[in-house]
Amino acid sequence: MSDGVKRWDVRYRAHNRRVRPAVVLLPAGFGPRRPTPALPLVISPHGRNVRAAVNAEKWGELPARGRFALICPGGQGRKLPLASWGWRGQIADLARMPEIIHAALPWVRVDRRKIYAVGGSMGGHETLLLLGQHPKLLAGAVAFDSVTNFYRRYFDFARSPGGRRAQALAREEVGGTPRTNPRGYVLRSPTHWLSAVARSGVPLQLWWSDADKIVIDQAHQSGVFYRELRKRRPRGRVEAVTGSWSHSFKTYANVQLPAAVQWLGLVPSRDR
Repeated sequence: MSDGVKRWDVRYRAHNRRVRPAVVLLPAGFGPRRPTPALPLVISPHGRNVRAAVNAEKWGELPARGRFALICPGGQGRKLPLASWGWRGQIADLARMPEIIHAALPWVRVDRRKIYAVGGSMGGHETLLLLGQHPKLLAGAVAFDSVTNFYRRYFDFARSPGGRRAQALAREEVGGTPRTNPRGYVLRSPTHWLSAVARSGVPLQLWWSDADKIVIDQAHQSGVFYRELRKRRPRGRVEAVTGSWSHSFKTYANVQLPAAVQWLGLVPSRDR
């Protein structure tokens, strides 16, 4: 972790009352004896099977450069902690992150007008669901390499590494297959919430790649979501970033996260 950033490990009760970890990163120098000013807050849901601490490490010195607070929650699905895949209880927990920070670190002040969400892979999936289900919470969002149609994703799992195991986990987490429990998969799909996203007025940036071997066929995931969102004439700014990067944490840490905080206006212009 950068010398300019201080890490605070906290715990919170998830929707099912299970105690889960979260990592809070703040610009160094603040603490119980030196409360923060009102800081912007970034909520960062993790990718599948990625622990909160690992997700937090990828942010490096960005909270210090932008002077914002970051929270990386451990997450909790209907059944699984690290494969929550947009369960409504998990999305409700993400919406409670400002209150969770206040309860755990009462000396941290959050600027309620500047709450953002940024995530990749399953974290991007849940970022989009957070925007769709809690549109008044966020001032901006960035989602990378996201699943937007979880119904379709179940069948695509079979074409990616470890796909059969992922299908088994999805059946456990959702409670059936898309054929036996279609509603369960549809409600976890950001495409179901497109109209709410369009009406929200929240600036949104979407990244997707044509070379991703994990979230395959992104033209029918983030690509379709973007095109359908544009058809609805969204009230907020919507931008797409496309290319041929791999689905990796190296891209996430070195390219995507720095670009996201720049786009959201969290980094001073001289650092852009």
